[in-house]
Amino acid sequence: MTKFALQINKICLAAMFLALGWLFPFITGQIPEIGNMLLPMHIPVFLCGFVLGPIYGAFIGLITPITRTLIFGNPPIIPTSLSMMFELATYGAISGLLFMLLTKNKKMSKLDSLVPIYISLISAMIIGRIIGGFATYIFTFLKTDGSTYSWAAYWTGFFVTAWPGMILQIILIPAIIRLLYGLKLIQKFIPSYHLNNKEDNVENNNTNN
Repeated sequence: MTKFALQINKICLAAMFLALGWLFPFITGQIPEIGNMLLPMHIPVFLCGFVLGPIYGAFIGLITPITRTLIFGNPPIIPTSLSMMFELATYGAISGLLFMLLTKNKKMSKLDSLVPIYISLISAMIIGRIIGGFATYIFTFLKTDGSTYSWAAYWTGFFVTAWPGMILQIILIPAIIRLLYGLKLIQKFIPSYHLNNKEDNVENNNTNN
């Protein structure tokens, strides 16, 4: 596959993840309370980071909330959509970057491939929530002309209310990545994509022999 064809494939996949980010919130019926619990928009961004890497992950995370607001009118621009831009961009960037670095590490190649997935995912979830909290504080401050965004509001919004969505992400995302890789769907569209595991090492050794 040529570099041009590879780039086209990546752009098409990125567009697909963006579309999923627009559509998944309809699963919760556009009800903010349920959406805040299940976090459907987060899942395509995480998957984009894992599949396409940190640059695409950050870009799709950045534009998904604001473009969805412009198209469907939800979530509200201030503070929700603008703060989510920074939060989701962090998810896509950190998950993609850590996963790329960990799967290239020789020591990690000796571990089950779920280990780098979980390390990347959980690290991105934590860092993204920190960035999202700062962004929410800033945009709430600007919207309310000086009102503060309390620690209790941050903890409730990003952890207490969101725990069902966090559990869903921890279960679903690694399973999807492993399934896509096991079916060789990722490698079909992105030949340079790799995930170290014993099965691939055995297959490569047999091919070389």
